[in-house]
Amino acid sequence: MKHSVFAALFVICVVLPVLVLVVIAPMNAHNQFIFGMCMIIACLIANFCSKKHFVSFCMLLASVVCSTRYMFFRATQTLSFPSWIDTIFGVLLFGAEIYVYGVLLLSFFQLSWSLNRKIVPMPKDVNTWPTVDVYIPTYNESLDVVRDTVLAAQCLEYPKDKIRIYLLDDGRRREFATFATEIGVGYITRSDNKHAKAGNLNHAMTLTHGELIAIFDCDHIATKIFLQSTVGAFVTDPKLALIQTPHHFYSPDPIQRNLYLGRDIPPENALFYGPIQRGNDNWNATFFCGSCAVIRRSALDEIGGFAVETVTEDAHTALKLQRKGWKTAFLDHILAGGLATERLVLHLKQRNRWARGMVQIFRLDNPLFGKGLTLAQRLCYLSATSYFFFALPRVIFMVTPILYLLFGISIVHGSVSLLLAYAVPHLVLSGLSGSRLYGRYRYSFWGQIYDTVLSFHLVLPTVATLLFPHHGDFNVTDKGQTVDKAYFDALSVRPHLIVASLLAFSIVFSVVKIFLPSYFETQLGPMLLNIFWAMVNLLLLIAAICVGRETANKRKLQRLNVELPVNVYQQSGICSRAVMRDISMGGCRVDNFSIGNNELNLEEDPITDLEIPTGNATVCVNVKRIVRPVQGEDEFLRFSFENVDIDTRREFVRLIFSRADAWVRPEYKQDNPIRSFFTVLACIYDSLFPKRAQAGKKQEVAGESHA
Repeated sequence: MKHSVFAALFVICVVLPVLVLVVIAPMNAHNQFIFGMCMIIACLIANFCSKKHFVSFCMLLASVVCSTRYMFFRATQTLSFPSWIDTIFGVLLFGAEIYVYGVLLLSFFQLSWSLNRKIVPMPKDVNTWPTVDVYIPTYNESLDVVRDTVLAAQCLEYPKDKIRIYLLDDGRRREFATFATEIGVGYITRSDNKHAKAGNLNHAMTLTHGELIAIFDCDHIATKIFLQSTVGAFVTDPKLALIQTPHHFYSPDPIQRNLYLGRDIPPENALFYGPIQRGNDNWNATFFCGSCAVIRRSALDEIGGFAVETVTEDAHTALKLQRKGWKTAFLDHILAGGLATERLVLHLKQRNRWARGMVQIFRLDNPLFGKGLTLAQRLCYLSATSYFFFALPRVIFMVTPILYLLFGISIVHGSVSLLLAYAVPHLVLSGLSGSRLYGRYRYSFWGQIYDTVLSFHLVLPTVATLLFPHHGDFNVTDKGQTVDKAYFDALSVRPHLIVASLLAFSIVFSVVKIFLPSYFETQLGPMLLNIFWAMVNLLLLIAAICVGRETANKRKLQRLNVELPVNVYQQSGICSRAVMRDISMGGCRVDNFSIGNNELNLEEDPITDLEIPTGNATVCVNVKRIVRPVQGEDEFLRFSFENVDIDTRREFVRLIFSRADAWVRPEYKQDNPIRSFFTVLACIYDSLFPKRAQAGKKQEVAGESHA
């Protein structure tokens, strides 16, 4: 205790005053340049030499110091404007920078201390295990999307007398009721759709009685160990209200699918369902994310059920639980897999709802105010609820160089050399620190591309919700769709095209002005700086525009990159061993036949069945269609199977999707900013000149099963 008090006094009385003096110390351009370069070089050396957490903290501190020096410089030396129009746009730009600076500090706070929670084993006495209700809410999704999620829930390893599975159908569809009856799960519906998903869940709570509630979106397929990995913590800690696990998507999101090399980068949600949620967990501020989670019923009863005041009922529910003193936890083990949004327009629609919901929480139940939260919890929620305000600052950053290059509006007062001396260390160190903290989850430059894709579409919804928080409806994200042929979604990227055109024109016009000084009066330094800024913005916009090039996706069922032994039976009864790969619920690819592919004689003796050993039992699937392989070095057979009965399908789900390691994937490589930059360039180049990678993509497609 004495050591803690002494450390706190030392920080307050010695460290903070020194940091303040460093931040406010005035320097000319030369001295500031030397200071900034020394900080950058020191951090580069530290980053290369050590991976210890203390070094990471020191790099964060250096980044915060340089960023704070930049903001202090901007506030004290650059806000003197010659006209009212310059003042308006100058204040808007400075306000955008203040927002980014605040988000940077909040994110560093979240990411600096993370909790890697371990699985709490279940008690040996099964009688002490709590009862669990499994909720699978659905509204307008097809049965093809929902079916395997429900079957996977039946594969959960938990005492049968302690688990009940319920299909919550807000679409009131007869085929869903028939399906639920056929497989033996509960079916719950209601006469209206009041409060959307939250209302659906609350209605189910009135008809069920399990001590715990496990929730899966209708496309999230759980592994068989989901409950045994999560429920143990509830047994040992009676104050635990929620355990959230990551949302893993086994299909690529639009950015990964539409961009060349897109699958070599971490998905957009990886940063949140990794370092951010682990950081939140350290402060008991884990967010409920609507699916792949377990919640204690008594905790929900205390807050009146799932929150219905906002369209992001999940995060708001967690906030209410934490205000009441309940504990929440994040278990960073992928225990379920779902479908990502298939098209860019659906991706934008989903993020629109998330943005409106978080802004609603910011307005209606602001985490900074009210009772029950610690300071750390308030900061974590402030970071989350304020994040989606990024759209307006991002647009401001995009159009600012246009204002100077085309209209001569000067929005930053000061010399270019002094501005660069302060800005470069701020930008470089914030990027370097971020790369070190979460480089396996978000690559350099890609965060800016993600935000650029969304920004123009979120400005109006966020501003409107901020002014009128009670307006707006809940929208459901469509899943399980196909894209019959490739096309360019010009409507989704129309604002990007407009701003990119203005940026390109402003760059060309400015270059002309530089080379014709007798016709145009220019200041070379500010002109070159704004041209460079415009070129960076143009690069980000072109990358965002390339995401609008939707690639064809005729596959109704997603494949999993799984390898399993299989016995192949021909009509004559001959059996040969092989390897099954690229498996979906509609088909697979088989190769490495034990008797040799050329000896199968498929025309006279066709293959009729595939038998997959599963421990003490087997799963047998009748083959309805066979496609001979295309020419290539690796010969294989592609199978499509149909009319699989429900019991066989359940066993197939147990074998493929419900395995304990079904969703385990190797980590992405650590971020390398230079490599990441060239990846962006490669994606842009391929979108503009697609023939370059056409051959490679054809080879990839040749290896796919079209089931």
